[in-house]
Amino acid sequence: MRFSFSTTAFTGYSVFDAVERIAAAGYEGVEILADIPHLYVHTLKETEVKRLKAVLARTGIQVSNINANTVRGYYESGANEPLFEPCLADPDPGVRAWRVDYTKKCIDLAKALGSSNVSVTSGPIQPETTPEEGIEFLKGSLKSIIRYAEEKKVFIGLEYEPGLLVESGSELSCLISEIGSRFLGANLDLGHSYALGEEPESTMNLLDGRIFHAHIEDIRGRKRLRLVPDAVEIDFRGLLALFERRSYRGFMTVDLYAHPQRPEEAARRTIEFLRTLKLYGGGMLKKSTH
Repeated sequence: MRFSFSTTAFTGYSVFDAVERIAAAGYEGVEILADIPHLYVHTLKETEVKRLKAVLARTGIQVSNINANTVRGYYESGANEPLFEPCLADPDPGVRAWRVDYTKKCIDLAKALGSSNVSVTSGPIQPETTPEEGIEFLKGSLKSIIRYAEEKKVFIGLEYEPGLLVESGSELSCLISEIGSRFLGANLDLGHSYALGEEPESTMNLLDGRIFHAHIEDIRGRKRLRLVPDAVEIDFRGLLALFERRSYRGFMTVDLYAHPQRPEEAARRTIEFLRTLKLYGGGMLKKSTH
């Protein structure tokens, strides 16, 4: 079992410092936020990519995923609401084209940093359209992205979430079947799945072979609070054992964007908890340098 930590919790740091600190905590991988304040690809400079590659090489940490779920950098204020807009299902063809182009640039970034996958979301249901119309817009966007992803040999993991246009494992499974490409799968957020009341093994069966990357975090009272994993509510031992039995080869990324004040503490507490589960092979969780 390979564990990584997302830079979404380290928005008070540069991406370079975030990677250094996540590696120092003992993680084997790091998920990179493809948005401000880290790597917003429309303003990203080649020198920044080279610097990040040098940090990755020096620390020996791998990029588990390029997180392109949000694009706050699209807005002058840097704060967008709803969170996942502009989205791939927007009724405005110009907006959809912008988001498709952004995702393709994230695919290029993944290729440059040695990551095998990029995550995206459907975005919310748009008030100007029906859910059925939104799905058609989404499929059109994904088909364009997938053609590019196939050329680059980078996988696209769509992350579903309560309240979004695609909000469940069954809906994502149908979408994957309709698109019909092995390069489209799931960025499975186990907290979202739990909040939806999905049965873990059934969800694994539904998305079998199409889970490219996974997010983990704890929740309480089925609220998506992004808590440090400590088995208060979610049975992490049983959940991760399901992945082990299926020989899951991707990363399990701790995604705690609700902890920007004390991210190092959150990273350290989480890895200490994960070590107690004893579900990893030798060397898969590095010893902290602190």
